[in-house]
Amino acid sequence: MDKILIIEDDLKLQKYIADYLRAYNFEVETVTDFSRILAQAEESRPQLILLDINLPTLDGFYYLKVLRKSMQVPVIILSARSDESEQIRGMEYGADDYVTKPFRIGILLAKINAVLRRAYPQAEESSYKAGSLKLLMDTMKLQYKDQVMELSKNEFRLMQIFMKKSGEILSREELLEALWDEQTFVDDNTLTVNITRVKKKLGQYGLHQVITTKRGVGYVFDPADS
Repeated sequence: MDKILIIEDDLKLQKYIADYLRAYNFEVETVTDFSRILAQAEESRPQLILLDINLPTLDGFYYLKVLRKSMQVPVIILSARSDESEQIRGMEYGADDYVTKPFRIGILLAKINAVLRRAYPQAEESSYKAGSLKLLMDTMKLQYKDQVMELSKNEFRLMQIFMKKSGEILSREELLEALWDEQTFVDDNTLTVNITRVKKKLGQYGLHQVITTKRGVGYVFDPADS
């Protein structure tokens, strides 16, 4: 279980983020004594830090510079400062990402998981199987029985998370995370369009009910009858 340290003096926002991340099975620790930020970070040894810039003691940029000298932990800045110069400053000081307030919590989750994947890469399976479907990781293609279908990058990413979690309910936030790309803006409409494309492509092979919508909750991928 990945541990995240939240350094945020807005207690309402701090609790909101902490509760949300715990619901997604993160271990969360929060800073309450802002005179001990560096000491707590050293003691906690988190896998990732969420760092506010406007803090009651020194600003977050100072703590980022000091943390970078002693720890290699990924840091995502949370800030109401949206100026490009401030974002560049944060990256130059060693931040892994910069999120401006107000933000959508699902987007923050996607960024957290993207940063964690980059920081702690795991070996991928060469393929995923579910029913008669097989996702070929090296060629980004989907095989159904003896037929092979081409997938776009986003279709491949969606099929990867669907097949990893076959039979489970996947929220839109989790699927947005799967599509997250630092070079491309991803929103709800992008997700809807790509899921529609995946369903259409599967439908060409007679697989019409493999992905079902759970209204207000998310989607389920179930290839049991494929």
